[in-house]
Amino acid sequence: MPSGKSNKPKRRKPRTGKRVSEKSSVLRLANTLMLVGLWGIAIALLITGVTLWPAIQLELGYTAKKITAPKSLDIPQEPIDKEFGITVPKINANAKIIPNVDPFNSVEYQKALTKGVAHAKGSAFPGEGRNTFLFSHSSVNFFEALRYNSVFYLLSKMERGDPINIYYRNIKYTYTVTDVRTVPSSAVEYLFTVPQTETLTLMTCWPPGTTYKRLIVIAERI
Repeated sequence: MPSGKSNKPKRRKPRTGKRVSEKSSVLRLANTLMLVGLWGIAIALLITGVTLWPAIQLELGYTAKKITAPKSLDIPQEPIDKEFGITVPKINANAKIIPNVDPFNSVEYQKALTKGVAHAKGSAFPGEGRNTFLFSHSSVNFFEALRYNSVFYLLSKMERGDPINIYYRNIKYTYTVTDVRTVPSSAVEYLFTVPQTETLTLMTCWPPGTTYKRLIVIAERI
């Protein structure tokens, strides 16, 4: 005979406390990862901002002058160095030129670029009737960009007809821009240009603070 006891299995009570604890752990982990990610983004933006601050300052200054006093962009500048120096009135560039710098020797040219603009070894000096190649602002990464001068940060503003002045052994040589172009970082043929007339080639990294591409400005001597 059946006893008074039921044969149905007893239902186990759900372990709600354990599940809640697991969910809390997952949420805490997700929040931690999100916080770390946000801090990483903030630090990256800060580094980028600090690195590009010289370029931003120059850009703002140039824009302000162009709006409020456009004629001031054409005022001749007294060169920092008449023995070997460069002035570019339009972008307020004025720097010493370091001669005979090997453009393929990173240690050598990085050191030179902390002092001024580099003259590529093997290229001509002003007055020799060939191509004078100058380069500036070269960095291997964002962290090192601040070590180098910002003379050529605004080269992208240059247009056909803009003057560039080179001083060499106390003689002034004036060139007029004929071309401005962006080229791959591997384009080294501009260094070995053999022009029919005396030319000046300026090169800088593009965008500022990177080694992604190169900005080239070509000018002919007047």
